[in-house]
Amino acid sequence: MMRDPEKTIGNLIDKQKVSFIASISEDGFPNMKAMLAPRKREGIKVFYFTTNTSSVRVTQYRKNSNASIYFYDKRFFRGVMLIGKMEVLEDASSKELIWQEGDTKYYPEGVTDPDYCVLRFTAHKGRYYANFHSETFHIS
Repeated sequence: MMRDPEKTIGNLIDKQKVSFIASISEDGFPNMKAMLAPRKREGIKVFYFTTNTSSVRVTQYRKNSNASIYFYDKRFFRGVMLIGKMEVLEDASSKELIWQEGDTKYYPEGVTDPDYCVLRFTAHKGRYYANFHSETFHIS
């Protein structure tokens, strides 16, 4: 059993350059997508990602906010899945919160680009895998 899930999982997450997000399609099937690592996180509960407002994922999250995110540490063959809700944020303060220099590569109109939005994921529980053992935990 993990002594300090926030520290153990936080360290794993912070070392990854890629994350995976899952949404639910209109016909009820899970859809997984690789993404850049979250731009910001608050512990292991809240995560912020950038994406295109016009993306399939945004359409799916607007219809069904159930989501999961996954982080995988290839070197030590361990990972964590977090389950929760995904919100699509388009307000100026959320967009400015995680905007970075160079983002105009993806959003040419800058931070106010209508095709730029923020995904905020809030975890409720998770499942951690390491050393041939899985463990479920709750996040408060």
